[in-house]
Amino acid sequence: MLKELKEQVLWANLALPAQGLVKYTWGNVSAKDMRTGHIIIKPSGVSYDSMKVEDMVVVDRDGKVVEGRYKPSSDTPTHLALYAAFPEIGGIVHTHSSEATAWAQAGRDIPLFGTTHADHFAGAIPCARALTEDEINGEYEKNTGLVMIETIKARGINPLYIPAMLCWSHGAFAWGKTVQEAVMNAGVLEEVAKLARFTRQINPGVQSAADALRDKHFYRKHGENAYYGQDDHT
Repeated sequence: MLKELKEQVLWANLALPAQGLVKYTWGNVSAKDMRTGHIIIKPSGVSYDSMKVEDMVVVDRDGKVVEGRYKPSSDTPTHLALYAAFPEIGGIVHTHSSEATAWAQAGRDIPLFGTTHADHFAGAIPCARALTEDEINGEYEKNTGLVMIETIKARGINPLYIPAMLCWSHGAFAWGKTVQEAVMNAGVLEEVAKLARFTRQINPGVQSAADALRDKHFYRKHGENAYYGQDDHT
């Protein structure tokens, strides 16, 4: 079932340690099949070193296993909540990458200080609020997704224009229209988190980049009037 998409999800999961975005089993990737609505996700706790295509787990919209010999990632309810809220999302990545996670542990948004950030994200990378004790002790993983959704809606964010989020004291999520986009966004998130930290160290009083510069760099690569690159804007 969904062999090609499973191969893409395996590739995406293996790309995380290859790019230095995860250690051990500290991350996961999923993708949504737009026809069936099924989600393919990494199995829980399985080493990247031994992971194979047939190890990928297929679940339905409610998280019920449709195919697979392993339990799906424990973060599956978080992924499902995001897919349900934003149907345009086709792939999701979760990491505990060092730079992004440091900002999450600090409970701080990652400010947009320059054009490297603006080329990929239309604004600051938000940090969702901390979960309450009841939310932690209840449906923790689902509530992690719901708090991100709450943040996106409260701030009026287009989830494809700022396709990443920090979870307070936890880690980072990134997403995209495809699983390949989600992996790239996770990598860019880590890089801009590092650049923001360096920038603040050099100049603690630095201000965010001008809105005009932000918009110029973002919209020349994204949206209907984009002109960067070739016909597919790559």
